[in-house]
Amino acid sequence: MFFEQQLDSTANYMAAFTAKDPTNKDAFLAHWAKILTDQTIQKKTILFHGEVAGHISSFEQFGVPSVSYWIGKDYWGKGIATAALLSLLRDSNIRPLYARAAKDNLASIKVLEKCGFKITGEDKGFSDARCAEVEEFILILNKSESTDQK
Repeated sequence: MFFEQQLDSTANYMAAFTAKDPTNKDAFLAHWAKILTDQTIQKKTILFHGEVAGHISSFEQFGVPSVSYWIGKDYWGKGIATAALLSLLRDSNIRPLYARAAKDNLASIKVLEKCGFKITGEDKGFSDARCAEVEEFILILNKSESTDQK
């Protein structure tokens, strides 16, 4: 299901920083095999009415604890990402916690801000999904920030 969801070109564009070739199933499976065996990565499948809506994880990226999620396009706009992130945050006391989002991915930025993340910086990097350099926001959830939905 995760492989099928990440094949969507619109979703890849919005996520920006994706697999070099999202159609390469062998690379996808190898990547997920590493994720599933890495005990330092907290990973969860996101269900919506019994269906796989996506996944969420907490892991180290660029030397800091970070969070990332992927919601299948069919499930966008239903509050699923916000609910999944709030659940992950309640289960984890890791703070500060970082996230990144392409500057034009307004929906993801809104999810992160609803969960207490604040924009604290900017970065840019090459996006395979867009074949261009993309600017992104760096967001942080500190210990003092609430994880209650706003």
